[in-house]
Amino acid sequence: MRNALMAASFLVLAGCSHSTSTTPSSPASTTDSQPAPVSAQALVDAPDRTEADRALDAGRHPAALIEFAGVRPGMKVAELMAGGGYTTEFLARAVGPTGKVYGENPKFLLEKFAEKPWQERLARPVNQNVVRVDRELDSPLPPEVNDLDVVVSNIIYHDATLLGSDPAKMNAAVFQALKPGGVYVVLDSSAKPGTGIADAGTLHRIDEKLVREQVEAAGFKLQEESNVWRNPEDTRDWSSSPGAAGARRGTSDRFALKFVKPG
Repeated sequence: MRNALMAASFLVLAGCSHSTSTTPSSPASTTDSQPAPVSAQALVDAPDRTEADRALDAGRHPAALIEFAGVRPGMKVAELMAGGGYTTEFLARAVGPTGKVYGENPKFLLEKFAEKPWQERLARPVNQNVVRVDRELDSPLPPEVNDLDVVVSNIIYHDATLLGSDPAKMNAAVFQALKPGGVYVVLDSSAKPGTGIADAGTLHRIDEKLVREQVEAAGFKLQEESNVWRNPEDTRDWSSSPGAAGARRGTSDRFALKFVKPG
């Protein structure tokens, strides 16, 4: 339980590794009635962003995430375990006023860490298109939500089991919530191959192969992966959580996988 508390406490603040390279993604289509997309870097440079958020940008590569996920104006998207909403706000900016973002948080995370920053985030005008969703990861979205374009899991997949959730149920629920052709983006810190979830509570990491197998078992097909968050020099034997990483914060090797729901 102590490991679960630590994982949840630092979940939202976890940074990601320095950029190496990226696999280009095909932008998802928008209708002619939607406004033209604003560049991802322009979203990062928006003058109304908080300084606290800007301080996290170097490790998180938010522009790369928006581009990799293919988020565009007018889309309906969701973030699992949104925490304090750093990524949620980027999604809200990317979909614009004609889009919608569902920000999901489980009760445990809200009670232990996220309630105050999440409320403050939702009060910001830029997040007026964000729908607060208080649900557990086994069923993270309301049953009537079944037409999403994108679902994002940003450095939280390894915490699902720690918080008592069943990844199979979570992935099945995401599959159900997406429209045909919708994408499920999963980023997380890499554990050593073959370790499964053994390092989830102690090192804040998970085996990439296990994640691929679990997501594909729900019916998804792997479409793309990105090297933006990769760091081949990471020994994968230290905790990537902010409280433990110290000067190495934001340098863990992270896999970024884009899965698609077959049409």
